[in-house]
Amino acid sequence: MRNDRERLVDMAEAIAQVQKYAARGRATFEQDELIRNWIRSHLQLLGEAARALSAEFREQHPEIPWSDIIGMRNILVHRYFGIDNDVVWSAVETRLPELQDRISAILREMGGT
Repeated sequence: MRNDRERLVDMAEAIAQVQKYAARGRATFEQDELIRNWIRSHLQLLGEAARALSAEFREQHPEIPWSDIIGMRNILVHRYFGIDNDVVWSAVETRLPELQDRISAILREMGGT
C-alpha cells in the first residue's frame, strides 16, 4: 500500500503532466481532444491520489482544498458528457499553480522533492 508521501508525489507528477500541455493555452485545450482528455485524465489521477491520502494527513493540512480536488475527480469520472470545459480550464489555470507550490512545500518538509 502506498503511503501519504508517495501519494503526494503522485499528485505532484499529475500536476506536472497537466501543466505540460496546458502551457499550449486555452485555444489548444478547446480544439485538441487528445490534449483535453490528457488534462482531464491527469486531473482524475490527482483526485484519486488525494482521495487515497489518510484522513489524518488531510486533517493536518487544511490549507489544501481536499474536498474540491476530490470533487473535481468525481465530476470528471461520473459526468463525462456533462463536463464544463470552462470549469476545468479555470482550475488548471488558477488553482493548480498554488496547489503545486503547497504540495512541493509539504514534500520538502517531509524530506523529499
